[in-house]
Amino acid sequence: MRYMLMHYETQADEDGVKPTPETIAKVGEYVQELSMSGVLLAGEGVASSKQGARLEVENGDVRVIDGPFAEAKELIGGFAILEVDSLAEAIEHARRYALLIGVERVDVRKVNEFDDLQ
Repeated sequence: MRYMLMHYETQADEDGVKPTPETIAKVGEYVQELSMSGVLLAGEGVASSKQGARLEVENGDVRVIDGPFAEAKELIGGFAILEVDSLAEAIEHARRYALLIGVERVDVRKVNEFDDLQ
């Protein structure tokens, strides 16, 4: 089963504070471990919201709002797609990752497969 982990930004992330070299090294080791075991299918971080935009649709009208956005805790900071055997395994990876990078929230969502939609 595939699961998507989405971690949320901290205010420091949104403010452009770079992670420490130690954090980068620890995350790199963990990502390599996941890649070598075949668990990690894809993953990326995203830049702060000041480099992005948000689209809001209401009654067929689309409004584009340029970043930055006020509430960092509501902004996706990055994602990973994992191939694991269970939700429990995905949660364990999310727990380890959250503690490594120091975020307060990670969402774990099952990726729909074609058969799930029929």
